[in-house]
Amino acid sequence: QVQLVESGGGSVQAGGSLRLSCAASGYTASENCMGWQRQEPGKGREEVAAIRTSDGSTYYADAVKGRFTISQDSAKNTVYLQMNSLKPEDTAMYYCRTCAWYIGAINYNYWGQGTQVTVSS
Repeated sequence: QVQLVESGGGSVQAGGSLRLSCAASGYTASENCMGWQRQEPGKGREEVAAIRTSDGSTYYADAVKGRFTISQDSAKNTVYLQMNSLKPEDTAMYYCRTCAWYIGAINYNYWGQGTQVTVSS
């Protein structure tokens, strides 16, 4: 059974930083990446970043490029999202996801309970 446990959300002023963590267990080898998506109330999910666990390749949404960094600690089966220069529009519930990244496409599957990030101006 796949389990994803996120932590690290909170409230911060614009320009501040937060680091999200996601500890994963139970996922299959076919899911070769992990990522983060976010969602604001009443809006659809937005892709944020992903990392292919086999080779460390990364993907970032344009909205977060240059500000967010995704990384992994394979020994701990943990993925991190370092968020710098936060903006009020980054406010959302952030979800850790498992995914399969093959031939240029990332397909998301399991997700955790989410962690809230609130950025005030």
